Formats: sequence, C-alpha cells, structure tokens
Amino acid sequence: MPLPMNIFDKKDFPILARQVHGNPLAYLDNASTTQKPREVIDAVVRFYEWSNANTYRGVHTLGEEATSLYEQARAQIAAYIGCKPNELVFTSGTTESINMVAHAWALNHLKEGDEIVLSVLEHHANLLPWQHVAQKTGAHLRFIPLNEQLELDMHAAQELIGTRTKFVAITHASNAIGTHVDIGRIAVMARAVGARILVDAAQTVPRMGVDLRTMDVDFLAFSGHKMCGPTGIGGLFIRESVHRELEPFMLGGGMVFSVQQEVASFMPMPQLLEAGTPPIAQAVGLAVAARYIEQHTTASELQRLEAGLCRRFIEGIETFNNDAIRIITPTAEAIERGHMVAFEVRGIHAHDVAAYLDRQGIAVRAGNHCAQPLAVYLGISSFVRVSFYGYSDETEVDRLVAALHAFLKA
Repeated sequence: MPLPMNIFDKKDFPILARQVHGNPLAYLDNASTTQKPREVIDAVVRFYEWSNANTYRGVHTLGEEATSLYEQARAQIAAYIGCKPNELVFTSGTTESINMVAHAWALNHLKEGDEIVLSVLEHHANLLPWQHVAQKTGAHLRFIPLNEQLELDMHAAQELIGTRTKFVAITHASNAIGTHVDIGRIAVMARAVGARILVDAAQTVPRMGVDLRTMDVDFLAFSGHKMCGPTGIGGLFIRESVHRELEPFMLGGGMVFSVQQEVASFMPMPQLLEAGTPPIAQAVGLAVAARYIEQHTTASELQRLEAGLCRRFIEGIETFNNDAIRIITPTAEAIERGHMVAFEVRGIHAHDVAAYLDRQGIAVRAGNHCAQPLAVYLGISSFVRVSFYGYSDETEVDRLVAALHAFLKA
C-alpha cells in the first residue's frame, strides 16, 4: 500500500522553504520539536495585535476576550486528549507538568519505604523529579528493565509493582529509541496495588495517540511544541478524583479565592495549579495547532505515514551490504507503528554524523537524547535519531540514505 502523501502540506510551514548550507531543508528532528504551520504563527501574532490582556482579572473588553480565548483553548485541547476541561492544567510543557505532580502530589503523599516504579526508558524529565522525591521522602526507586527486543519487560514489571509501590511513572513511547509501552497493562498492575500512575505522553499526544476516556491513569503530561504548537506551552491531565489530594505547586495571583494577611483560600482546579499570568498566546496557538492536526489527518493515517518512512529508511540502510550502521530502535515496532529510528555508525561519534548531515541540509538529532541511563543500559555513549512527522516524505528519507552512503564512502 503506498504511503499517504502530503498529510501536512509543506507550504503550510514557512520554515520548510529554507535552505541550509545551500540545500533544501530536510527536517528530521521531530521527536525533539515540530515546525509550526502559518495559521498557528498567525494566531499568536493576532492575539498580541488584537486581544492582548491578562486573563480573569479585567472586566474590560480585552481582558474578557483574552479570558474567553484561553478557556476556549483549554476546552479544545481537553477534547483533543479526551478529558474534561477542569482536568487539564496548562503548563510550560512536559517537564513542568511532571515536576508539578512531584511537588503538588508526591512530596505530600509518599513516605520512607514507599516505592516509585519507573522504567529504564525514561527521559530525564521523568527521572530527575522522582530522584528528588525519593531523596526528600525516603521512598525508593525501582526500574523496569527491557527484554531482548528492547521492549518493556512485562514479567519484570509484574514482579516490581507490588504492595510497597505507591507511584508508577512511565513513558508512553521512548523519545530516544521509539519503544512503545502498553500503558493498559501497566495500569492494571498499578491499580491492583492501589498505586497512582503518571504517563509521559510527550511523543504520543502529537500523534493523536492518547484518548483519556480509554486510559486508566491519574496524570498525563505532554508538550505543545511537539504537536505544531508554540514553545512554552503544554498540558497536565489530572483525573478529577485526584483533585482533592493536591496541594498548590506555586502560590500567587490567579490561584487564590480569598486572601487575608495570615491565611488564604484557593481556587479549585485547574486554577489551583496555574499561579501567575498563564501562557495565553501560547494556549491560543496550541488550540489552532490541534485543530490543524485534526483537520488534516487521523491517528491511523499519520501512523501509517511515519511507520512507512521508518520502513523506507531501514530498508535503505540494509542495501549498504555492510555492518557499519547498527539500528538501535526495535525494527519490527518501527515498521509497524514507529515515528523514529535510532542508529549508530560504528567507530564514528554521533555528533560527527549529524554535523555531516547538516552540511547536506538534513537535520537529525545526536547524543544521549536526555536519556543517559538508557544509553548506559544499551552500552552506547551517543547515537543518531531520525524522527518523522506529517510533513515528512520519501524524498527526504532517500536524501538521508544517500547522504549516509556518501559519508561511509568518504
């Protein structure tokens, strides 16, 4: 079956018309951040030019417009991920979202001897906050390993998630090697012992891969800049039944109901966790980004495109007839539902590979991908990651394969 073409029209994304070092830009670093369509850029500019004011505080026209736009954005993003508007807190992105859970919930509920279960796949953003919580509370970190196929070892997970487990923090899909995690199975294990569960969905929300109506989780974090939205905006889903267990993460304007000199009372969720001036323009842009995605593709179509590009790249590498390049990403999964391929060129540092590709106008990622413990677990200091999105196409993959072939022959 041929790949769907032009899911997102490249002409909708101004930056994709750039040339880099005299070559057309082939942007293949979408797991890090995605490019922005013109209508998202225009929406942000229009807000600043026409409706810029602070939310909630003003009764003037601009203030009411800003508040309305901000709450409309919340309702639209909540619908996009399948939750209620009051279950969605706007944050600066996945990192702040996870830190918010650590401070607003975990530090107040975990104690010495409790266990926090993670996996070896985690991004630093879903590891460092839990290291901090463990140090402050005396809780212990436990890590689910991978099997030989670099998938999460579910048998080990079953053994690790036990009566001492109070919290499970797990990625939905690895940002480094692309491995997907069966959240449903992990949730069943967590619920069986009464543990709360958080999902890092930074890689899956952009691919319409989250529907909270069918996911039994307590917290879910994501970033807007990975789904065609502005930087500095993301979201944190907190199940309504957990709201009563939260304490404020930050205190200040916007999250208070009443203030006296000695005491204060606070607003309900989501305002409870949104102290200060919120990212209003960014939320407006994110809502337009979500609408753009929904209007131009479906989850299955986007997955078919990205997985097809993964297949084309892997098959292109296999034609080299040598073992200079080692694919790290589980190939079967990449070909079925992947959006990235991680690889190493034996004997050559990943940064050197990425620098060469950049001279050809091809943008890829190199390093440990903010997953240093995973790199150590795999026995690799650094590697290259190629990642696709709705504006990626076969021509770019073919350019990448040809460039790597030339690099190896040089």
